[in-house]
Order: sequence, then structure tokens, then C-alpha cells
Amino acid sequence: MAKSNAPRFSSRSSHGSSSMLPWLGIAFIVILADQLSKITVTKLLKFGDALPLTSFFNLVLAYNPGAAFSFLAFASGWQRYFFTAIGLLAALFIIYLLKKHAGKKLFCCALALILGGALGNVLDRLLYGHVIDFLDFYVGNWHWPAFNLADSAICLGAVLFVVDELRRVNR
Repeated sequence: MAKSNAPRFSSRSSHGSSSMLPWLGIAFIVILADQLSKITVTKLLKFGDALPLTSFFNLVLAYNPGAAFSFLAFASGWQRYFFTAIGLLAALFIIYLLKKHAGKKLFCCALALILGGALGNVLDRLLYGHVIDFLDFYVGNWHWPAFNLADSAICLGAVLFVVDELRRVNR
């Protein structure tokens, strides 16, 4: 029987770019869903409009030139470049970690969600100069700051990252 000279790729490998593809795919899906949802909301609503959907949730169209919770939103404009640079540096570091630890499923899933979310918001900053937020949850008159799918992916990734670390520590 003849031996094949084709390279072998193992999905269990902890190194190698081929095993990074699922994680980059997850990040791409997050970016795509985030951008499509933002396009949809900007077509449905005008800036500042709210569309009540339940007794605790609205769709709104809000622009955030700052970071989480509108941190530095009222700065003179330099924050756009600062947060874009941070997002891109974080993305490069995450890609390095994905390549190094591609076989660690929960860890890499967490990183992929964070990567997709970070790049989704970086795209907003590059294209519009601000991040588009539209998810508005509230209780009575108290509203959580509006956010988007990219922010949700980052938060979910952070939770999975903590779960993965707790599992590793408790072994």
C-alpha cells in the first residue's frame, strides 16, 4: 500500500494554523452578526429613537464614541484612535493565543468570541468614528447602558474564559 505524502492535520493539535480555523470562523460569525444587526437597526431607527419591544427591552439607536459605559465619550476625538489601537492590539494578541493554544476548546471559544466582538467594534470606529449600540434593557426608569452584539460576545467570552480557568484550577 502506498503512503500518502499529503500533510496530516489533527484537530487535537495545540499548535498550527489549521486548527485555528474553527476559532477564526467563530470570530467571523460574531463580526458578521454584529455588523448585520447594526445595519438593520440603522435602517429601522433614527439616532435617539427607541422602539419598545417588551416591558423591559427597547431597540434604540445610540452612538458611543467612548468605550464601555461611554468611558471617555466626551473627549475631544482622540479616543477613537486610542480605542481602535487597543482593539487591534488585543486582536493580534488573541490571534497569538489562539495559535498557541488552538486545541483548548473552551479557552479558544472564549477568545474567539472576544476577538469577534473587539473587531466588530473596531470596524464601527473605523467606518463611523463611533460604536453603534442598540440593545436597551431597563427596569422601571433605570436603563442599563445600551450595547450591541459585539459587546455581548465580549461579555460571553469573558464568562467562558473565567469558567475555563476555574475548571483548570479545580482539577
